[in-house]
Amino acid sequence: MHGESSYGLWLLVFINSAIFIFFAFSFVKPNTKYEWRSLGVYSAFIVALFTEMYGFPLTIYFLSGWLTENYPGIDFFAHDNGHLLHTLFGFEGNAHFDPLHIASNIIIVFGFVLLSAAWSVLHKAQQERSLATTGWYARCRHPQYIAFIVIMFGFLLQWPTIPTLLMFPFLVAVYIRLVKREEFVALREFGDEYRHYMDSTPAWVPKLTLDK
Repeated sequence: MHGESSYGLWLLVFINSAIFIFFAFSFVKPNTKYEWRSLGVYSAFIVALFTEMYGFPLTIYFLSGWLTENYPGIDFFAHDNGHLLHTLFGFEGNAHFDPLHIASNIIIVFGFVLLSAAWSVLHKAQQERSLATTGWYARCRHPQYIAFIVIMFGFLLQWPTIPTLLMFPFLVAVYIRLVKREEFVALREFGDEYRHYMDSTPAWVPKLTLDK
């Protein structure tokens, strides 16, 4: 297959995975086992993503028969054609500038901004042994997990693969379980204060306006 040289770039797999995991680590600075688990879940997704993007294109191999039959003349083993949604939606030109890719970049950047803002508030509250209820925590109870989910969804828009599509709902379920465990700990530590916070602040969907 004449495009195979576009893959097997394991150094790029390592570099890109390390960059995006380091970004998340620098924002999160995990201390508790829950924080390490949340970072680990995200890291597994990132490694799987870049492994297919630059290392071994499992999804393209798996779909090669269907792709060849429906899109003759396109070498999907050339890296630029690995943006499958670009072809499937009929976009033309450079895949990096199609609407999905641009939206993906915006979503990923927003996710990292949200992650940074959420964790700065959370870690200040942890140092003070108090509840995190300001900033994004005034709008929803778990903005840090929303940020991880948003970042992963952004990458899916850019480069969907069978492994990451299968991993995504599983990883979301892992975050939901982490939330339940963390809320159990918070209820035990803060009692009625956290119950009031739960009653006044949604878990996942941020409030558009803040209570005065």
